[in-house]
Amino acid sequence: MTVLFLGIIILLVGVIAAKTNSQLRSHRSTIMAVGIIVIVLGISVASIVQVEAGMVGVQKLFGKVNNNTLPSGLNVVNPLVKVVMFDIKTENYTMSGVTDEGNKAGDDAIRVLSADGLEVIIDLTVLYRVVPSEAPRILQQVGTDYRNVLVRPICRTKIRDNAVYYDAVALYSSKRDEFQTRIFNTIEKDFKDRGLLLEQLLVRNITLPASVKTAIESKINAEQEAQKMTFVLQRERQEAERKRVEAQGIADYQKILSTGLSEKLLQYEMIKAISASPNSKLIFMTNGKNLPVMVDTK
Repeated sequence: MTVLFLGIIILLVGVIAAKTNSQLRSHRSTIMAVGIIVIVLGISVASIVQVEAGMVGVQKLFGKVNNNTLPSGLNVVNPLVKVVMFDIKTENYTMSGVTDEGNKAGDDAIRVLSADGLEVIIDLTVLYRVVPSEAPRILQQVGTDYRNVLVRPICRTKIRDNAVYYDAVALYSSKRDEFQTRIFNTIEKDFKDRGLLLEQLLVRNITLPASVKTAIESKINAEQEAQKMTFVLQRERQEAERKRVEAQGIADYQKILSTGLSEKLLQYEMIKAISASPNSKLIFMTNGKNLPVMVDTK
């Protein structure tokens, strides 16, 4: 567009100078030719617009928006049209309590009230993108700052609206996935109505009040102690059972010995043991009838 205006200026200067200055009158045709060439060049340059990959262009002429978008690549347009670029790649918007982690500096976490009246702090990341065909409508109704006009307020409002259905502890533990699915569905609907596509919603962190965290930690410690005591009692029962079985075995063994071994068997076992010795022995024993028995181990 700048080249076009430069050509028009050169053309006008040539015409005016030729009328007011006799010395330039002879160069009038040359000056006008240069002006026309610059104008043609400016029109050519202004008529070609390059749209980068992952972008679409929206044409705007004198405040009126064209509903047809320009795809990526080179496009021929009206040289007077202004082309507004829209990024249609996946974008993320993060609201975090950690400084310089989110899209806004400082503490930008979302503070909500749970069903039991406690304040819960939530860090959130939203992945979304502009629907290409909806870019002209977004430009007309919202403008190019749709992140702060649409994405941020919709997400913060819907999270606050849905958090009131859950207790603080449930949000932190058992109902976390359900809460994330619920707010995804509500935000997705609002985004779709405004020309945005919600791809993913990530509840990155949920911070409970200090008093609630202390109570949860105490409960967890008590449960761990109870589990430990249950294990100790179970181990002691098993050890007691082992000792009982061992004692019963010893008692049974002693009973077998006392009832199953006869005197003759004991004498036989003794003679067999002694006879295994290489030393010569002469053993006098009784046969149970007060009659002596002599045994020569040779």
